[in-house]
Amino acid sequence: MDFLECSGKVALVTGGAQGIGAAVVQALATRGMMVAAIDYNAEKLNGYVNELKSQRLDVYAFPADVSDSHAIISIVDEIERDIGPIEILVNVAGVLCTGMIESFSDQDWAKTFAVNSTGVFNVSRSVSKYMITRKRGSIVTVGSNAASVPRISLAAYAASKAAAVMFTKCLGLELAKYNIRCNIVSPGSTDTEMQWSMWNDEIGEQDVINGMPETFKVGIPLNKIAMPSDIVDAILFFISNQSNHITMSNLCVDGGATLGA
Repeated sequence: MDFLECSGKVALVTGGAQGIGAAVVQALATRGMMVAAIDYNAEKLNGYVNELKSQRLDVYAFPADVSDSHAIISIVDEIERDIGPIEILVNVAGVLCTGMIESFSDQDWAKTFAVNSTGVFNVSRSVSKYMITRKRGSIVTVGSNAASVPRISLAAYAASKAAAVMFTKCLGLELAKYNIRCNIVSPGSTDTEMQWSMWNDEIGEQDVINGMPETFKVGIPLNKIAMPSDIVDAILFFISNQSNHITMSNLCVDGGATLGA
């Protein structure tokens, strides 16, 4: 028996055009789900969705910025009306703006929180309104291990992810009485475009694994960075019946990089 029991269900995934989000979209679709994918990069999203459709997977593209609450409300209404009831939401959309605090711009600060924090609020609010009426659903937010450990040049990213983590826990508390579970998966360094953007040269990956004492960053005890599939596996657990009595939990998938902090 498929432990997910998800065939025919509708899922909404944000940040679905690349990286972890794209891996989640494919994983759910190959398990028989109807998957609506949101991403601000319309060209990349449409190309990826068309590729999955060519494999006879039931995937739908909804280009949008998750920080645009009006667009999100419209999209969620459309999915509910034309595709079916959303039973699973996976908040993956995120942006990374790095820089030291004293020189960090207002624009980059606002952009980071608009997507990483407000975006989670916008989508979760719209979807949960429908889930409440049905008294079922599962919401998973992709956080970051940076939300629990300070990092040089990552103040905006870390703070915005910490906000998303606590928001999801508060959401889980409010929605528990409706049988709606809300959990967080917090990746560490993962083999995605976002991670690559932080590497200055060909030894960037090894630097991450070894750790960088000059920036007070611990290495990865498991001696490897995560693959998107590692993060997907944790997400699949949270949306499955095997986590039926788990809510407001944060599962860190970072190879031990934060030493369990």
